[in-house]
Amino acid sequence: VLQMSGNEDDWLALKPQEPSPSQCCGSGCKPCIYDVYERELAQWERAKAKQDKSLLMEKKEQSNNSELNPDTFTAFNISSVEQLTEDTYQYRFELPGNSSLRLSLGQHIVLRGMVNGVEVQRAYTPISPGNAEGYFEVLMKCYEAGLMSQYIKTWKKGDVVFWRGPFGGFPYRPNKHGELLMLASGTGLAPMLPILQSITDDEEDETFVTLVGCFRTFDKIYLKPLLQDLARYWNIRIFYILSQETSLEKLPWSYQENTYTGRLNEDLMKTIINSCRRKPFVLICGSSAFNEDMSRYLKAAGIEENSCFFF
Repeated sequence: VLQMSGNEDDWLALKPQEPSPSQCCGSGCKPCIYDVYERELAQWERAKAKQDKSLLMEKKEQSNNSELNPDTFTAFNISSVEQLTEDTYQYRFELPGNSSLRLSLGQHIVLRGMVNGVEVQRAYTPISPGNAEGYFEVLMKCYEAGLMSQYIKTWKKGDVVFWRGPFGGFPYRPNKHGELLMLASGTGLAPMLPILQSITDDEEDETFVTLVGCFRTFDKIYLKPLLQDLARYWNIRIFYILSQETSLEKLPWSYQENTYTGRLNEDLMKTIINSCRRKPFVLICGSSAFNEDMSRYLKAAGIEENSCFFF
């Protein structure tokens, strides 16, 4: 028979641990990991006051169902690992049966990793369509010094990893904006892809899209076949800006007319905006430095802040 009273040490062992700052991904999730901790702490205090450990059990049962959930982490199996560039990988995760994540556009999910006994959390945006059945896919870049990257680099097919969500998102409605201008740096491409795919999948959606992808070199452009397919649609244009290429001559001819070398600067931004068919609504995703630069160039080109959305 389980002793329900238990001594002080037993209770302390069950006390939820306060998250460290590295565990908060800083993306403004609702609930944040700190909210989850506050709730679990209150649950623990109630249980301890009543000396009844069974009051702590509900939390354990919840995470066994394989539905994504914003409050608790759920285990997912890695079904494939594909290296896209020297430091970027595409991971596919299994969903039970033919279920789908049912994310709304541009929503992100939060990954939990353990590195040298430290728990880290980071937000990623799945690149698979929200209605993809039986799987979801995430694009991830590994950084030399990144804590989470050290964990991700060890992944192989069949491993189990933990996600919670979804959070955030861009409230996209078909035909709400005449033209979307998407400014994406590197893996900032991720939240743009489900939106692009929802537009091309919907024959009624006549939104024009200009996607500007900023990469260092031609080799670093992710998912080229998918982007080339999207660019065939009448309402989608894709420009590439390659900051470390010096000439376009080595590129395949199909890329030469829509690729620029150097950085995306104020003049180029004005050129791109002037080439839009209508005044665009702008979606931006990249590093904080990239976002700040884009914000400045857009302002100089006459685009108001209320016409911009940052992922």
